[in-house]
Amino acid sequence: MEPGTARFEAFSDGVFAIAATLLVLEFHVLPGGDLGSRLLHLWPSYLAYVTSFVTIGIIWMNHHHTCSLLGRTDRTMQFLNILLLLTIAFLPFPTKLVAQNLQNGGGEQAAALVYAATFVLMAALHLLWWRYARNDRRLIAD
Repeated sequence: MEPGTARFEAFSDGVFAIAATLLVLEFHVLPGGDLGSRLLHLWPSYLAYVTSFVTIGIIWMNHHHTCSLLGRTDRTMQFLNILLLLTIAFLPFPTKLVAQNLQNGGGEQAAALVYAATFVLMAALHLLWWRYARNDRRLIAD
């Protein structure tokens, strides 16, 4: 077991920050026509961005809180954390799918299913992550 959780938390914070930042890169304004109407046409992207950014923020707050309860980490916990962070870093992709398919139509259900499945997987991994840490107070601080 490694003492402390500083590196564990720093890496996690970095992944959260990158995932939140990648969300904004999905805004694309097509050339031509009135800029105001083109910006207004992006409303599905704005909605998907806000929803995913706020969700990432809430997940980060929960992660931060649970990390504050840890006194140490080990390789298994680090691996579980990597799996959790993998789903968080993946979130910009289903966010883009939802925004594109709300704008263009045709794939709304499939996009929503991918988006929801990402969150279900993330929730399951967080549950596994936390159960591992708290089992017999394995990694919980005194």
